[in-house]
Amino acid sequence: MGINQIVTALDSAVLETKEQYEVYFKIVTHAFEQLVVQMEAETICSPLEITYVKQYCDLITYTLEAFRVKYLFDDEEKMKVDLTESGFPNYSEFRYLINDMELKQEHINKLPKIEDLKAEFLETLLRHKEPISDKRMHQAASIVYYKSVESKFLFKRFVQGKVQRTNDPKEPEYMVSWAFYDIALNRPFICFMYFDLHKTKMEDYLGELYKVLESTADRSMTLDTMGYAIDKKLPNLWPKRIKKIDLGPIHNVFAKDELLITHAILKGIVEKTLDIGSYAITVGIEETSSKGNFAEGNIFSKQFLQVWENERPEQYLFSSHRVMQLLYDQLPQYVYALSKDPIEIEPLKL
Repeated sequence: MGINQIVTALDSAVLETKEQYEVYFKIVTHAFEQLVVQMEAETICSPLEITYVKQYCDLITYTLEAFRVKYLFDDEEKMKVDLTESGFPNYSEFRYLINDMELKQEHINKLPKIEDLKAEFLETLLRHKEPISDKRMHQAASIVYYKSVESKFLFKRFVQGKVQRTNDPKEPEYMVSWAFYDIALNRPFICFMYFDLHKTKMEDYLGELYKVLESTADRSMTLDTMGYAIDKKLPNLWPKRIKKIDLGPIHNVFAKDELLITHAILKGIVEKTLDIGSYAITVGIEETSSKGNFAEGNIFSKQFLQVWENERPEQYLFSSHRVMQLLYDQLPQYVYALSKDPIEIEPLKL
């Protein structure tokens, strides 16, 4: 395990109360719902790409809902929000979630039977007119958590998408997507690679392609480095274009980073010029394209590799109109440096 993969208690802040959980999950879920709508409206991604962006964002919101149910009535364990430029749950939370699903049946066997719990709730509420104890509420929430959450819908460290024909004469023949949760940056990323095949069939090369992507492109890195690594390990695949979407940070009342935009929002909330649910989400997009190839190796084992040229990174900001006004007023230099004007999203009403 690399040093950047070690997660400690110092890497995160803890949500303490049910009210904090409720606000936090509403903010992050709303952010992804609005993000997909506006990315499609602003044509930031192609129609083919936005289809997969929706799917990956659905996995993220499903995972966030699993966190909400897991911690809703748990007074012992608290969910941790990352302190770096993230605003997302700490990566350790995702790891614990996967572990829970692997041991799902063991946990269920330790909980009371649903019928017994229902009978006890009715007895307590209707006959004795007393509130349900926190312990029983936690057990009920745990039953819902283990019974309703399905591992296949969770956003994991690496999420493999499908290979799709582009059906576009201006593009390479194939496109493959994948997503990952970068442990060092603690944010989700979505990637697309457009490529052609040489002397092989897609169905014969699919397993090898997926294996290489998971081992080589499962963390954030410069795209020319990623492209070279994929190209080197897959001699019959010719990657032509790679696109990486950085989903975050989410600037909100729970963020603990040192970013100027986060502090501007926090200041606005403290001074009551912004509602507590006010937030903004930054989205970064990087792209690299092949501008030719070169031969590597000797006459007996020669391989042609792509020459990559990275395009200038793009950065977009999504926020409500009120947050947008505040940022124009306090951080005009930041706003004017964006790839386009801030993109308005519907404000969150708590």
